[in-house]
Order: sequence, then structure tokens, then C-alpha cells
Amino acid sequence: MGNWTAESIASLNGRTFVVTGATSGLGLASAAEFAAHAGQVVVTGRNREKLARAMETVRSVATGPEPTEVLLDLASLDSIRDAAAQISELFPRIDVLLNNAGVMATPKEATDDGFELQIGTNHLGHFALTGLLLKSIPHRGADSRVVTVASLAHRTGRLDPDDLSFERRRYQPWIAYGQSKLANLLFTAELDRRARGAGWSLKSVAAHPGWAATNLGSEGTSFTQHIVAKTGARLVQAVIGQSAKNGALPSLYASTAEDVVSGAYYGPSGFLESRGEPKRVGRASAARETEAARRLWEVSQELTGVDYGLAPAE
Repeated sequence: MGNWTAESIASLNGRTFVVTGATSGLGLASAAEFAAHAGQVVVTGRNREKLARAMETVRSVATGPEPTEVLLDLASLDSIRDAAAQISELFPRIDVLLNNAGVMATPKEATDDGFELQIGTNHLGHFALTGLLLKSIPHRGADSRVVTVASLAHRTGRLDPDDLSFERRRYQPWIAYGQSKLANLLFTAELDRRARGAGWSLKSVAAHPGWAATNLGSEGTSFTQHIVAKTGARLVQAVIGQSAKNGALPSLYASTAEDVVSGAYYGPSGFLESRGEPKRVGRASAARETEAARRLWEVSQELTGVDYGLAPAE
């Protein structure tokens, strides 16, 4: 794994990649690399104008098939269903689904379906999308992958499967963000267990970017709405942050490297996992709790109405 960079990616010709949140930051950087290595890329985003600009960027570096754009708002189950139907019709086979999109430390808001925005977008939206696209992802005899982007912030998360939207708890933006990222890791682990239990070759993998200098970190959080805090966040990013291109390396590794292990978690190898080339990393004990993962799965199916048809692992 040493000295692994985007240039280490082999040709992706003949493989199809779906990237959520591909209009900026890590998602755009990942989509561009997949396209630059001849992959068929489906670029998704919730804003038409940003999606059009992202398509120009991805198209400009593509060495293989023409990239495709699909409008997708992960805060709306209707949008997720429409996007999944469109993607499945266009691409009956999907090799890699990169669940990258996310919101971070927002004021308390609700999705179109009444879920707290962060758990609704970061976890429930991706849970629904993955389940709806599962029929297009090869289950056996193929190197197919579901890669979900988590965060170091999962270590601050406190998951309550029966109160995901903070109806009974005091809402705190960063605690809610941590919960959503913890949910990403629990989902990754549970999908891995259920897929293996069904005899599938599908790999369920997680990755995190460390501290990446993207708009999500300097513009999108509640504390950065204050000018002093925003300036401070930008200074921290300048000192220890890395570019979106480098921050995308763990996701790219998880999506393409031959030695990736299903159920594993990949992140930067540098100081405090903040930056550096990708490696396999650890996770908090809360992200290894199998009963919590199983309960989260059950609740997620109930809330989204998406049933994977996969039995719990024994």
C-alpha cells in the first residue's frame, strides 16, 4: 500500500462508478479520477447548475466513456427513488457505488421526509439509494463495491436507533454529525456481514478523508457561520488540511485497489489520520457493536421503506 497515489489506479475501462455529492470537493475529485482512468462515471448532485459545472470538469479529463449526470437529492426519498430508477435504466451493471455526499454540523433542520437533516442525508439517504441500486450491483463472481465515506467525527457520535432525529434528545449539531458518521460505519459493517452471509462477493467498505480543505469544512457547518470561527477554520485547514484531491485518496483506494478487504475502513496514514496516503485504520468501539448495527439496519428499513432482502448474519 506504500506510496499509493491516484496514479497507482489501473485502467478502469469497462467499470461503472456512481458517485454521490460529485459536484464539489471529495466527490468531484473522485469522479474526475475515475473518469481520468477510463471509468464510466455517473455524476450526481442536487443542484442543476453545480451539476452542469461538475460535468464540464469530469468531461474535460475523461479518457473513456462520456460521463453521465443524474439529479439526486439525498434529503428526499422521492428524489432518491427517481434517481435510482434512472441510473438502473441507464446502467444495468454498477461496479462501484461511492456514497460520498454529506452535510456537516448543520442547525437543526428536517429532510423532505421529516428526518433530522444530517442522519437523513448522510445515512438514511445513502441506505435507501444503496438498497434501490442493489439489483444493478453484481452480487457474485465480480469485484463490486459499496464504499461509504465516514469521518473521524464518528468517534464523538452517540447513536440512538430509536431517536435518530433527536426528538427526545437535545439537538447539538456536532453530536448529530458524529451520530450520522457512526451510522455510516455501522451500515458498512452490517452490509458486509449480511452480504457474506448470503454468499455474495460484494465488498462493503468505508473510508474517511482526514482533514480535507473543502467547502464542507469551511463553509457548511454551524460554527463557521460566525466570521471569526470561519476565519479560524480556514487557518486550521491551511495548516493541517489537505486538498480535496488528496483527501479523496482513501475513497479512491477503497474503490479501486486490489487488496481492499470487505468491512475494512481506510483513511490517511499521517499525523492523527489528518492527511497522507491511504491505509487501513481503526474505528471506535461504538462502530464495532453488532447489535447496534443490526438495530440501525432494521430502523433504517422501516423509515425508508427500502428492504434489501438480506437476512441478519448468524
